[in-house]
Amino acid sequence: MNPQESAAAPEVAVAEDPIKVQNARVLALLHQLFGEAAFTDVEEPYGLLTATTTRERIHAVIAGLQQDQELKFHFLTTLCGINYPENEGKELGVIYHLHSLTQNIRLRLKIFFPVADPTVPTITDIYNAANWLERETFDFYGVIFTGHPNLIRILNVEDMDYHPMRKEYPLEDGTREDKTDLFFGR
Repeated sequence: MNPQESAAAPEVAVAEDPIKVQNARVLALLHQLFGEAAFTDVEEPYGLLTATTTRERIHAVIAGLQQDQELKFHFLTTLCGINYPENEGKELGVIYHLHSLTQNIRLRLKIFFPVADPTVPTITDIYNAANWLERETFDFYGVIFTGHPNLIRILNVEDMDYHPMRKEYPLEDGTREDKTDLFFGR
């Protein structure tokens, strides 16, 4: 094998990788249905196609993917909240994992928004499974899903006035005196 052939070998392997081919097909469909400007930060960590969109577009994107007859994203694997307090104007977010059972394709969609305006449209009208997942995200992160049929706390007590998964509180009590290096052999 000459040096030119050995340099081309990794490129051929990447081009023939079925996961990359599948992800390119899904991304092309996303761009065709919703436009290239609808998605930013497209990446493939561990082969999972991941794209970021806006909360204004998320409902239409998920509804379009669920109704698409080619890919058939009929299964919502999970929906969860995230909190990055250092990202000014994009402190909170929601991640959606969709799965096409017939095509065995997975897709992760992300949206980010300010903690001062934590409203996102519900997708309970698309996936019934989103009901409890959205309630859990509301409970722990304070994300308000507009149009949700019963948005109340699901795991914490109703009279809690904070959302425990937000990174607003220190992990440990700094005034504790029993947690010194003396007691832990450090």
